[in-house]
Amino acid sequence: MAAEAVFGEHGAAGSTEDVARRAGVGIATVFRHFPTKEALIEAALLRHFAELTTQARALAEDPDPATALGTLVRTMIETGSTKLTLASLLGERGEFPESASAASELLRTEVRRVLRRAQDSGVARRSVTVDEVYLLVRGLAQASATMPTKASTLHRAVDVVLAGLALPAGPARP
Repeated sequence: MAAEAVFGEHGAAGSTEDVARRAGVGIATVFRHFPTKEALIEAALLRHFAELTTQARALAEDPDPATALGTLVRTMIETGSTKLTLASLLGERGEFPESASAASELLRTEVRRVLRRAQDSGVARRSVTVDEVYLLVRGLAQASATMPTKASTLHRAVDVVLAGLALPAGPARP
C-alpha cells in the first residue's frame, strides 16, 4: 500500500499528496476513501496487521514449525519499522484506535500459536514467551528504523535472534 511506504519512509512528514502520487491517483481519490490523514494512517496500520495475521495463520499450519517461526519473526522485524512509525503517528494524541488495538491482539494470538507449535515440536525454547519475542522484534525494528542498517546486517541480526529462540544442541534443554 502506498500509505505504508510513504509514512514508513517519511513519518509525520509524509503527506496525503505523497500517498496519492505513489499510488498513481489524484488527491481527491485519496480523500474520497480516507477523509483525514489519520484515517489513512489507521487504514495502513490495519492493513499491516491484517497481512501479518494472515501470514501467521498460514505459518501456524506449516509442516516445518522451525521455518514457520523463523519466517514470521523475520517478516515482523523487516516490516516492523514501518509499523512502529504508523503506530506512533496514530498515538501522537495519546489515543490509540480500538480497531488497531484489536488487530494487534489478533496478530499476537497468531504469533503465540506459531511460537507454541515450535515449542511443542521441540525446536524452540519452551521458556520463551510471546512477550519476549515481541520485545526482540521491536528492538531490532526500532534500531533499523532509527539508524541506517544494511540489509545484510539486519539479516544476520535476525539470525542471531532466531538462534537464541532455538533449543540448544545437546542434553540441556531450557
